[in-house]
Amino acid sequence: QVQLVESGGGLVQSGGSLRLSCAASGRTFSSYNMAWFRQAPEKERELVAGISWNGGSTVFADSVKGRFTISRDNGKNTVSLQMNSLKPEDTAVYYCAATGDRYTSVRTPNYWGQGTQVTVSS
Repeated sequence: QVQLVESGGGLVQSGGSLRLSCAASGRTFSSYNMAWFRQAPEKERELVAGISWNGGSTVFADSVKGRFTISRDNGKNTVSLQMNSLKPEDTAVYYCAATGDRYTSVRTPNYWGQGTQVTVSS
């Protein structure tokens, strides 16, 4: 079983930055592909960014390319999402997700965190 705990959400003005972090349990974190999803009110949950088990591959939603970066520290069992140049349309609940192995796509994770609210004011 994998437990994921997010932190770092909050309220920020348009153009500002936030850094989300996710702490994961489990001795095999370095084998998990990891991702961040978000869900805005009345919208479907969408993939924001994903990173492979060894950090060698990343993927981003078109809407955040050039503004967000994803990174991981396998020694600390953490994955982070650095969000710059935030826009009001980035407002959503952000979820950390894990695949549980290195073969499953980040688009179909098996484990989810509780989510953290990010609100960007205009």
